[in-house]
Amino acid sequence: MFTQTLLKILYLKSNFFNKSYLYIFNTSKIGIKQNFMIILYVYTNHKMKRIFIGFLGITLLFQSCQSENERANKALAEKILNDSSLNQVDSLARAVIKEGFNAGSGYSQIWARDLNTFIETAVDERSKDEVRGAVLMFFKLQQENGEMVDGYVVKKDFTWFDDTPYYSKNAPEHVGFKNTVETDQETSLIQLLGKYIEKTGDTTILSEKIGGIDVISRIDLMIQYLMKERYNKEYGLLWGAMTADWGDVQPHDDFGCDWNNLSNEAIDVYDNAMFVIALDYLIKFAANNPKAEEWKVLKDQIAKNSKTHLWDKKNQKFIPHIYPEESPLPKDFDENQIHYHGGTSVAIEAGFLNKEEIAIVNKKMVENVKKSGMPSIGLTIYPTYPEGFFKGWMEKPYHYQNGGDWTWFGGRMIQQLIKNGFIEEAYVEVRPMLDRVIKNQGFYEWYGMNDVPSGSGKFKGSAGVLSKSIQLFREWAKENK
Repeated sequence: MFTQTLLKILYLKSNFFNKSYLYIFNTSKIGIKQNFMIILYVYTNHKMKRIFIGFLGITLLFQSCQSENERANKALAEKILNDSSLNQVDSLARAVIKEGFNAGSGYSQIWARDLNTFIETAVDERSKDEVRGAVLMFFKLQQENGEMVDGYVVKKDFTWFDDTPYYSKNAPEHVGFKNTVETDQETSLIQLLGKYIEKTGDTTILSEKIGGIDVISRIDLMIQYLMKERYNKEYGLLWGAMTADWGDVQPHDDFGCDWNNLSNEAIDVYDNAMFVIALDYLIKFAANNPKAEEWKVLKDQIAKNSKTHLWDKKNQKFIPHIYPEESPLPKDFDENQIHYHGGTSVAIEAGFLNKEEIAIVNKKMVENVKKSGMPSIGLTIYPTYPEGFFKGWMEKPYHYQNGGDWTWFGGRMIQQLIKNGFIEEAYVEVRPMLDRVIKNQGFYEWYGMNDVPSGSGKFKGSAGVLSKSIQLFREWAKENK
């Protein structure tokens, strides 16, 4: 049809071309997916042949590129769909998650930040009522000031030392706990609730009353708590204690998880990206709430302030921290040399980076993995903090949150690569994570140098992010096969 139209133009009388005409052709009509317009400005008869040939060349070029991309996508899609390791890892992940909602072997506690990363698979493997009950228990343990606990256990399992347990009359058989150096408890809960609603369609959970207050009102109380207790007005961002990226252990402290006189107020991208993602879920599942517009304004402000204050445009990376007061760092140490991989992946999920910036930070992550000698982009940070800056098992570089390799966050970067169109990169970069699961027949909490597994051997956060990544790979492959 397109070619016939052009030929008809050629056969028009010659005096037709003595005037100027603008010909606009929509390429979507000729099989080119991109919806753009090609404009022909025809002004003389003797130019027509040249314009026509040039136009056909452009058309064929676009069609050729499209065909090559389609062939490449089809080949990758076929490879993904035939990859038995994806099936194997997904089956292992589902078996682990099916065991319960605790964080993993060695953990009796149910944590919000962990459940947030495997609740979608949990809904597939456990009954809806079980998942619903696990989610509501968090709200039952909400404190009177609106704050949320990190997690909970039944009282008989509260066997570790904690001088600040959290109790509630709404949950008499349970006890809560909280690592107060961190600021992701409230935001993790809102996100996991949003995922539960998306997966099940159960919006009635929002009107469930606990102690006379419905869940949606309790969420608003959580936001009020954050804005009152953890909001820095100068920068318009949330703060927490200084930790390594998304971690919950502060330096110079033997225990490291509770806010105390050794703590330093710090603003980072992880806490604020988590807040933006949480507000986005909230706006979606409570769109008709009277406060929806207020939440949207807050979300946009946090997102804008995060990019303004935390994005290093020159170096194309997020700065590790802003210290509104004192810094805990050695005077001769340049913290901005450190790349925060986990916080960056969450920032991508929050929409802080465009596609070009995502490509840049992902390339840098891969480079950092090679430089460090660590196994995968689960590498938390690079370079690490100096030896002795943290205490305990984070004292040495590439241990735990000080440069350990965590699938729990590497898998989130894989998800964001898939969602933003970097399928080939995601498929290459996920491979070390899949291989070690198969090799170890389990999902370890973190990995050290030489891919040595450490921590929980059935860490459900790792299982959850890989299961979700595999689902995204399959969805893309089915659409492009």
